[in-house]
Amino acid sequence: SVLSRYENQITILSDYLEEFPETDEPVWILGRQHHLNTDKSKFLLDISARLWFTYRRKFSPIGGTGPSSDAGWGCMLRCGQMMLAQALICRHLGRDWQWEKHKKQPEEYHRILRCFLDRKDCCYSIHQMAQMGVGEGKSIGEWFGPNTVAQVLKKLALFDEWNSLAVYVSMDNTVVIEDIKKMCWSPPQSSSAAHSSAHVHRSALGWNKNAAGFCAGWKPLLLIIPLRLGINHINPVYIDAFKECFKMPQSLGALGGKPNNAYYFIGFLGNELIYLDPHTTQSFVDWEESGTVDDESFHCQQAPHRMKIMNLDPSVALGFFCKEECDFDNWCSLVQKEILKQQSLRMFELVQKHPPHWPPFIPPTKPEVTTTGAELIESTDKLFELEEEFEILSV
Repeated sequence: SVLSRYENQITILSDYLEEFPETDEPVWILGRQHHLNTDKSKFLLDISARLWFTYRRKFSPIGGTGPSSDAGWGCMLRCGQMMLAQALICRHLGRDWQWEKHKKQPEEYHRILRCFLDRKDCCYSIHQMAQMGVGEGKSIGEWFGPNTVAQVLKKLALFDEWNSLAVYVSMDNTVVIEDIKKMCWSPPQSSSAAHSSAHVHRSALGWNKNAAGFCAGWKPLLLIIPLRLGINHINPVYIDAFKECFKMPQSLGALGGKPNNAYYFIGFLGNELIYLDPHTTQSFVDWEESGTVDDESFHCQQAPHRMKIMNLDPSVALGFFCKEECDFDNWCSLVQKEILKQQSLRMFELVQKHPPHWPPFIPPTKPEVTTTGAELIESTDKLFELEEEFEILSV
């Protein structure tokens, strides 16, 4: 039965790849170049190695009484999860890490996957994202746009000590080098402050129980740039620059799609974008006692989807990951060379100094108390604890 399913998947992939045009043009996937004429298998492995998050059903109700499925509303949240997961893969396993079905994977891989499971105690779960979105003006079950997802990830990352990411979301189409370096080199919290803050949230969030603490040095950077590349349709003047972003070694792709229909764009071939589609509803998967996760449903083993770039909604968010400061410096050089100097109408701006008319930049820190997301989940935890105590007393 397993062999039969595997053979069917190979057939599906082969059939679909024949629909790709016979061309010598390279395919670009998250900073890696592939040639379909000579290395289709490497191209397929690269696609299947991406963590693929889709609609799920039968998870515990969000907030205790909310929806138990995100079908119909959670596609942009799932795309945000995919972009962030790619950053974590690059951080812990490297961009060239490959996934193979039924092959034993390192503990870091399973730990990354556990961050995204549909449980209220997983740091980037649909539960956490939906409830943190309340603070961004989005009701639970309401569709998010690219910028909202970026803001939610930025807030949730403050509680994630294991990955210790610095998340920078650009404002007004402007990336400020000075602010990013200030954030990524910000001094560590004192151990007492860290312990106090962690104690407040640990019961609710269940994160970083084995955290090694705060370390000095460059914090790996997740850079998200929300953009509007036109009014009702994408302006063709931006197309070359947009495609150029997928060639950069720091690329995490892009969030976008069509109105109320989000996709995770990971590359392009010619004037077609290649994307992972979250619009498949699968059943909730939990981790096993060993801490491993049955991960087959978290990797897209079908051929990637394509769409014409001119069909893209102009509201998008680009993502980049810079593990070291030199990666960020290299990204800045590439932006200057490949995007800013070539474009008459710039997709975004890259400036050295903080604009004087902006409010002062203060690197975000984990709040002691919050009125959204974490506090809602903590209050829900307490409610569950009271219910459990009542059930025990009743028995």
